[in-house]
Formats: sequence, C-alpha cells, structure tokens
Amino acid sequence: MPKQTLIPLFDSLSYELDRKIEPTHLPPMQKKDYQKIREFLLNYRGSEGTYNAYRRDLERFFHWSYLKAKKTLLEIKRQDVENYLEFCQKPPKSWIGLKHTPHFINVNAQRIPNKKWKPFVVTLSKLDIKKEKTLKTEDHQLSQNSLKEIFTTLGSFYNFLIQENYLDKNPILQIRQKSKYFTKKTKHAIIRRLSELQWGYLIETAEFMAKENKTHERTLFMISVLYGLYLRISELTETKRWTPTMGDFFRDADNLWWFKTNGKGNKERIITVSTEILNALKRYRKSLGLTPLPALNEKTPLIAKDHGSGAISSTRYIRKLVQVCYDKTIERLRFDNLNDEAEQLMSATVHWLRHTGISDDVKIRPREHVRDDAGHSSSAITDKYIDIELRERHQSGKRKKLKPEWLKNN
Repeated sequence: MPKQTLIPLFDSLSYELDRKIEPTHLPPMQKKDYQKIREFLLNYRGSEGTYNAYRRDLERFFHWSYLKAKKTLLEIKRQDVENYLEFCQKPPKSWIGLKHTPHFINVNAQRIPNKKWKPFVVTLSKLDIKKEKTLKTEDHQLSQNSLKEIFTTLGSFYNFLIQENYLDKNPILQIRQKSKYFTKKTKHAIIRRLSELQWGYLIETAEFMAKENKTHERTLFMISVLYGLYLRISELTETKRWTPTMGDFFRDADNLWWFKTNGKGNKERIITVSTEILNALKRYRKSLGLTPLPALNEKTPLIAKDHGSGAISSTRYIRKLVQVCYDKTIERLRFDNLNDEAEQLMSATVHWLRHTGISDDVKIRPREHVRDDAGHSSSAITDKYIDIELRERHQSGKRKKLKPEWLKNN
C-alpha cells in the first residue's frame, strides 16, 4: 500500500463547504473512503460543534485504518475496532500534539494542510494550567467521555455507510463487551459546581467590579444569566445559525417573561426569566444607555463586542472575561482565610455556573420545570443534580468514629 503521511484531511466547516479540490496524495481506495467520510460530515453542516467532534474522531480513525491496520473502511472488522480503541488509549508520541492547532492554514492565498497538526492533543486541567505545569506527550490521557464519543461517532458513521449501501455490517454493534472499556458510574455522579459560599463570593465580586468599572456590567450580566438561566457559554455567542439579541427576552400574553435560545443539538427552547434576572437585565441595559426592557424583536446584540458593532462570537473571549472575576474571587477568599474554598475555585470553569444554577434550583423547583429550562432531554439527566440525599448520607457518615470511646480517655 502506498505510503500515507499524517496530515489533516478535512478543513473547518465554512471552508469545507466551499472546497472543490480533494487531497491529491491519496490512492484510489483511500479517496473513496475519504469521500464517504466527507459526505457524512457535511450532513452536520447545521451544527458546527457536531461537525468538529465527528471530524476529530473520523480523521483519527481514517489515519489509523491505513497507517496502522492497513485496511480500508470496507475491510474493518470488530476486532479491528477493538484494536483501534486500545490504540486511542495509548497512541504513539508522534501522533500527540501539545496544543490545539488549525487543520489548515493560509499560505500565499491558498488553504494548505497544517504540518503541525496532530490527531491527539494533550489536555491539562485548569488547575494544572494555572500552576504552569509543563506539557508532555506522556500526559495524554483519553477520558471516559472521549471514549464514549468514539463509540458514538463510529457507530453513526457505519450506520450511514450501511444506508448508503457501502457495506452491510456495523462492526461497532458487534462489540459485545463494551463495558470493559468503561468504568461503571456510581448512582450519584459528582456534579462540578460551586459551593454556596463560592457562588456568593463570585456574584458579590462581579458587583464590586461593575461598581468600580462600568465595563464590568457586562461581566456581571453574563455571570448572572449563566447561573440564573442555566446557559451554556455557546448560547451567549454569535454563531452562523444564531445571534443572541436583547429581543430574545420577551413577554407573553400573560405578562410573563421568557428567554429564547438556540442550544445544544440546534434545539430552540424558552427559559423562565425570574424577577432577579429581569432586574439584572434592566441594570445591564441601563449601563448601555438603553431602555429598561427590550422592545419586541429588538436586534441589539445581547453580548456586544468591545469595539465595533455586532455580537461577541468567541467563547474563548467570554471565558477570559469570566475568569477575571474568578481570579478576583479567589483573591478575596484567600484574604478572608478561606483557602480551601479558594483552592477548589481554581479548578472551576464557566460551565460550572450552569451546573450550579441547576443544582440550586432543583432543590426548590419541580424537576420537570428545571428540566425544560435547562434543555435536558429527560428527567433522568436533571435527577443527577439532586444532591440532598448525598448531603444526608455524608452528614451521617461524618459521625463515624475511628477509636472506641474508652480509648479516648486513655
């Protein structure tokens, strides 16, 4: 089989949609597999996040099938897939990068494959990054979620190939002992969230920042809605399919306020707007010189850019803004000698605000209401946030003794 180099094959969605030229270095059978993967990926042109996730998994699989298994997609069997899963858990160093790089770059007005691209990338925890831990290829570790995503992607892709009459069996479905790849979860998965104390300090810090500098009114508003509306960070940013605007806050015929968003899986939903979130909106709009409440179908960006017109489209930039507030909160906690709380907060991400809002509300609201506002597909997902039983269990466990009473007197 002709030698194949380890280079990216599929560009970002916007470029891939307009792409006319196929890779020239692929032999005929590889080109056929490449075309099928591309067809499958472009089925997800309406969801860039899904496209990117599937591109990552299928690009890895394509390279492995030819470079390691030396087989076409038609020749892959159940045992090959199991070999691939083991390979993903410990790929060679030459396949691992130390940072995320674009698949393609512009050179002399042309899109060319990026030679620095690698199929796998080392990821460190936020705490390790803050502590400036040095990245090494040996630190690469495939999480349980990543392994599940591989199963999902390959399963969907092979079903597509069957529907296209490209093959007649799905090797993923033939793996009978999938349980050996996954750690069985406990009944109560740990939800990454802020403690009541941490959340109180955080929202108070955001208020202090806004009082000192008017530009931080935006940060205060973002933190308020990420918690109070259970928003994902992607639901605050402009995408090709959705631009959050002030008009997404609306009042119905019963004079009730709602917020409309387009979330995970390109699903639209409306979220209950509490009195305090409505007050937060009024405060934010006042800082922008707007009327207290938005007009019907108002197109003002919900989270505007610092300079120029339009909405923020970078989730990374929103993370940066929120992180400033996290860092100042950590400083305040340490100043008040709450070092354990400060240390734990160092690991927190923006998404923890959504988890915290859901966890706090599920104690006082009907779970079906929280489920619908959060956009959960089932109540079982919402149930994961109910930790009252965990608290009671821990409270009883705290009283367990190591030494008998008579020994303590000696």
